[in-house]
Amino acid sequence: MKRLVLILLIFWCIPISAQELVYTPKNPAFGGDTFNYQWLLSSAQAQNSFEDPNAANQELSEMDQFTQSLNSQLLGQINRQLFTQEFGEAGLEEGKYNFGSLAIDIYPSNEGLVINILDTNTGEQTQIVVPQ
Repeated sequence: MKRLVLILLIFWCIPISAQELVYTPKNPAFGGDTFNYQWLLSSAQAQNSFEDPNAANQELSEMDQFTQSLNSQLLGQINRQLFTQEFGEAGLEEGKYNFGSLAIDIYPSNEGLVINILDTNTGEQTQIVVPQ
C-alpha cells in the first residue's frame, strides 16, 4: 500500500505537459508556406517523365527566326495597306465589310465600338470591343 501511495505521489508531483497537434500543409496552393513553392515545383519537374512533342518545334535556328520575323513584318505591312485602302485615314466606320472569306460587322454599342469577324468557311467567330 505504501508503495502504491509513493508511486501516485511521485506521478502527481511531476509536471506533465502536452501540446495540441496542428496540421500545416506543405503545398502553398492549400495554405502552406509560400517558400515551399520552388522546392515543390523542382521536385515535380524532376519526377516528370513526359516530354513535350512540340518542344523540338520551339527551338528555331536564327535563319528560321529571321524568316518568321520578316514574314510577320510583310503581312503586317500588307494588313495596314488593306486597312487604309478599305477604311481610309479616318479609321473604322460602322457597316458590313467582306475580305475574301471574312465577313466583318462593325457597330457602336454601350461598351464601345464592336467588331465581329466571321470566317464564312469554318464558322469561326471573333468579337473585338474597342472601348470609347
